Amino acid sequence: MAVSAFKIMSLFLSVFVGFALLGLVSSAKFDELFQPTWAFDHFTHEGELLHMKLDNFSGAGFQSKNKYLFGKVSLQIKLVEGDSAGTVTAFYMSSDGPSHNEFDFEFLGNTTGEPYSVQTNIYVNGVGNREQRLNLWFDPTTEFHSYSIFWNQRQVVFLVDETPIRVHTNMENKGVPFPKDQAMGVYSSIWNADDWATQGGRVKTDWSHAPFIATYKGFEINACECPVSLAAADNAKKCSSSGDQKYWWDEPTLSALNLHQNHQLVWVKAHHMFYDYCTDSARFPVTPLECVHHRH
Repeated sequence: MAVSAFKIMSLFLSVFVGFALLGLVSSAKFDELFQPTWAFDHFTHEGELLHMKLDNFSGAGFQSKNKYLFGKVSLQIKLVEGDSAGTVTAFYMSSDGPSHNEFDFEFLGNTTGEPYSVQTNIYVNGVGNREQRLNLWFDPTTEFHSYSIFWNQRQVVFLVDETPIRVHTNMENKGVPFPKDQAMGVYSSIWNADDWATQGGRVKTDWSHAPFIATYKGFEINACECPVSLAAADNAKKCSSSGDQKYWWDEPTLSALNLHQNHQLVWVKAHHMFYDYCTDSARFPVTPLECVHHRH
């Protein structure tokens, strides 16, 4: 009798979990989730690894086959090694159109021996100019590291090896718009940006070191997939918890960073961040509204 009850409970839990996770996608295979979008001949597959290169002819890029609203996206990347000055490797999410939303990781190459810089940016309703820059606390060219974007109705979190490096909190109650109703694709690319990427453009790309190669693995999307046929309002409803439909990203514990994550973010900002638009009074004589109210 006890075994039978256990089986019934297990079946119930399986059905519940399956229903609760309806609409989610999770995979680690490139071809299941992504497709090259330009310079197809600049991609090389090696087992589970994907190599994407920049040379003096072209960069390259790929994008997800679908769009998503809320959840978590992660890539494991080994960045361009050696003299990568002038190059940018980007990992980002973006919706379409002039009033798009966008979450950016941009890895800015540097001369050999200098630290890699990461620039993050957030666009809401087509407005960006929210750059932050930091130096990574490890060499991102010698082994793979995980870069993630977590997104729900309360916050957007940028993570490096699960350490939060940036949080954008929903402050709509303060009059600050928040990206919560546009489905977003997932993208990555590598290109030449030596007019600005390294030391403000003072250091140019040395093409004698080409090709510049970024290597990827561990493609994971654990998010709500949005059919193209659905309107934005319907996607927002589909991807939000209600009644018996419970999504993991809407759990109360994920509405803000926990205490340990808060300490990690404080450490990153204190020891590794060297530019924050919130403190750039030359660019912004009037402090941006989200900077006035943000607690981090």
